[in-house]
Amino acid sequence: MKVTSVSRKLLTRVLSLYFILTLIVTCVQIAAEYYNAKSHINSELLTLEKTFSGSLTRAVWELNTQQAIDIAEGLVAIPMIKGIKVTDENNQIITELGETKALNDANFPDISDALNPQQQIDGNIIPDNLFGHTFPLVFEFSGRTTTVGSVTLLSSNEVIFNRIEVGIYFLIGNAMVKTAALVLLFSLAFNKLLTVPLNGLTEQLNQLDLDDPEASKLHSANFEKNELNVLEDAYNNLIDELVLFKDKLALAQIDLVSANQQLDEQNLLLEQEVAKKTSSLSTSMLKMEMQQRELLKQQEKLTEENQRRKKTELTLTQTNRDLKNSIIELNKAQARLLDAEKMAVLGNLSAEVSHEVNTPIGVSITSTSYLADLLAKLKRDIDSQAITKRGMDDFLLNAEQSISLLLNNLNRASDLIASYKQVAVDQTSDKIRPINMAQYVDEVIQSLHPKLKKTTHRIKVNCPDNVDVYVHAGAISQIFTNLIINSIIHGFDGLHRGEIEIDISYQQERIAIDYSDNGHGVEPQALNYIFEPFYTTKATQGGTGLGTHIVHSLVTDTLNGEIQARSEEGQGLSFHIEFDNMK
Repeated sequence: MKVTSVSRKLLTRVLSLYFILTLIVTCVQIAAEYYNAKSHINSELLTLEKTFSGSLTRAVWELNTQQAIDIAEGLVAIPMIKGIKVTDENNQIITELGETKALNDANFPDISDALNPQQQIDGNIIPDNLFGHTFPLVFEFSGRTTTVGSVTLLSSNEVIFNRIEVGIYFLIGNAMVKTAALVLLFSLAFNKLLTVPLNGLTEQLNQLDLDDPEASKLHSANFEKNELNVLEDAYNNLIDELVLFKDKLALAQIDLVSANQQLDEQNLLLEQEVAKKTSSLSTSMLKMEMQQRELLKQQEKLTEENQRRKKTELTLTQTNRDLKNSIIELNKAQARLLDAEKMAVLGNLSAEVSHEVNTPIGVSITSTSYLADLLAKLKRDIDSQAITKRGMDDFLLNAEQSISLLLNNLNRASDLIASYKQVAVDQTSDKIRPINMAQYVDEVIQSLHPKLKKTTHRIKVNCPDNVDVYVHAGAISQIFTNLIINSIIHGFDGLHRGEIEIDISYQQERIAIDYSDNGHGVEPQALNYIFEPFYTTKATQGGTGLGTHIVHSLVTDTLNGEIQARSEEGQGLSFHIEFDNMK
């Protein structure tokens, strides 16, 4: 395997980086010298403009061509001027000397163009090695200025390089000398500080004697504390640990020989013990064989039991699945029964309202017929010209009484139908709408008037007129309808004069309703099941046990409220309901 010198590799990388940096710095310095010299030449061209513009302007103004040529020849004689062109006000060439052929009668628009690598003057491109400056010849006479021509002065990169040639050689030579000196210094330093010490350490490492490692320790003549000394100390510590390990290994070998002797003695004792154990083991094996047979029999019994239990588990799983399906069907039936109960209550109200409306409508029909008879009689009297003042007064009196009776009964029927219509619409709708609690409770009670008028029971409502809330109106009407009907059917059964009191309060966006009657009340053990579905004390009389359950569902689910029932047997039943305004 080829060995790579670390010192040579490190020296090569360091010197390569230094050479690249030196080359970049030298090139930057040469470029700076170039642009600095070019800037000085442009400054000198501006100085020449200030110096000779006056004399050239007067020569051109006076049409003294020979004087203009002489001045141009004098300017061309300056080493940094490589060409000159003088034109008149019509851009006609007066004189053209030096390297000006590439201009094609063009003028420099501005001195800043002299710094561009490639210049374009009036659409003409001049060579890269030329640059210059164009300035107008302005003659001033009697306070008026007139441009009489222009002058173009050209210089070249050759002038620049002549000026910075010595500096370039100096920069290159300086860089080469510094690079050579640095290469020499680095080579000597790397050889002395890295290569020679590493070679010495390598030779000592190759002389390692495993039989006498103490004599193979490294001893260098380097008195500086550096990485090589750290490596040397680490190697010497390794040698010390190796010596200790050899001593421990010798002691371990002695212990191993002693242990082998003791192991031989133990083997003899073990063989004797094994012989004894073998005989006892044979006896134990016979016993274990008998036990194994018993275990196999028990295993067969357990297998049969396991199969029987699996069959039982499958049966229970199927039964459980059937029960779940039955519960789902029962829940659906319960939901349908609740809806049917609600519609049954609404149907009973419809029948009661229909019967109640028949009475005022019948009276209205009778009044209308009587009024029609009065009108027919009046018409006959008019036709026969037998009408009298007394007959007219009787007609007017009877007509007013008939119309008054007709209006009263029609208004009564209209109010009854309007109340029932609003309550019926709300009970079949889940819409949330604003209601006035006092007016709405009156409408609900008015819709129950056909059922209440058959009794002597009385309902008292205590509610402020300004309780306007935003709730499920249908839920409110169904709650009061079921509570009132429940009191009439159950609470007032056998009582001639029952009283229902409804107190409604509204505080901090929360509505509180206290409903109570003075009926029979509920036994304490029955009060715990009052909200359970299908729990009723009148199952034999057609009771469904869903009235209070519907009220509980409406309060807790629809209104997100709370309901509590309190009762003592013989002292009536009361409900406390609270829910939030849904606004």
